[in-house]
Amino acid sequence: MTGYQRFLGASSRVVLPYFGGPFVELEDRRVRVAAPIAPGYWHFEVTGRSARALEPAEPPDLSHLAAVRGHYVAGYLVHSRAELLALPCEEEPPRFAPLVARRWPTGGALLPERVDFEGEAEELVRQAFEDRRPLNEVKGVPASLRAAYGYAVLRRAGEELGVAVRPGEARHRAGGIADGGDPAARRVLREVAAERAHREVASVAAETARRAGPNQWASTSRSYDRAAAALHAAGASLLEARNLPDDLIEVRFRFDGERFAAVAQAATLQVVDAGICLEGSDRELTLESLPSVIREAMGSGELYITRHA
Repeated sequence: MTGYQRFLGASSRVVLPYFGGPFVELEDRRVRVAAPIAPGYWHFEVTGRSARALEPAEPPDLSHLAAVRGHYVAGYLVHSRAELLALPCEEEPPRFAPLVARRWPTGGALLPERVDFEGEAEELVRQAFEDRRPLNEVKGVPASLRAAYGYAVLRRAGEELGVAVRPGEARHRAGGIADGGDPAARRVLREVAAERAHREVASVAAETARRAGPNQWASTSRSYDRAAAALHAAGASLLEARNLPDDLIEVRFRFDGERFAAVAQAATLQVVDAGICLEGSDRELTLESLPSVIREAMGSGELYITRHA
């Protein structure tokens, strides 16, 4: 047996975060998961390029990883931008709580670590939120907390109006919403709703297939692996996928701190429904090129999500 073969056959036990998809990320590489499991921390037995989940685990010490500090809102950490936490907090922090998270070195996922010490500003912002007052009346609020307030106001207004909205769709407008309060949030929501209505509806066949398709998320298939590889090459992480009728595949993936969903041809990975407003040009993309278009839309403030993961 060669040294390389001995390496492939060696096994080790390690606690790792699992986010979904066909792979689990070690700190220096990713390996295939032997069988589907729920997202969370697990004891894994890693052998060569595969990992077998043994049992759930408590979060390990993450203090050696890069820290990211910000404020918590509805599963997001708001720092220089709003970023979805890859795993939920063990206990839901209070709205606007200062939170410390750690950046996982492979894949860039953000993992919650602990609630930080609060100052006076957090409670003042909570009171303003409860009273529906804009933050232009509150002084001494740091930028991350101000943005978190804007996202929280937008989310509340969206729930009241029945318009689902994500922080990524309002990245450049959070400050204005914070200063303008409910009226500013409702203006943004009307704009989002109008843009979505204006968008050319994605393929009727894709939508029909999605509604009629099985509820079971695929765990192993050739198209699943190819979709994971295409998204990984573009800096995105596949979380879930399922095969649909008419040779379609629906994917849910994490990219740039947000979750997205799209439908593509299983054979070619040509996009059928990008899950964002593209004015009918969805089919010009593949799963590998879609993330760069999403990033461009985020950067220009023109991201409108139509398929929610």
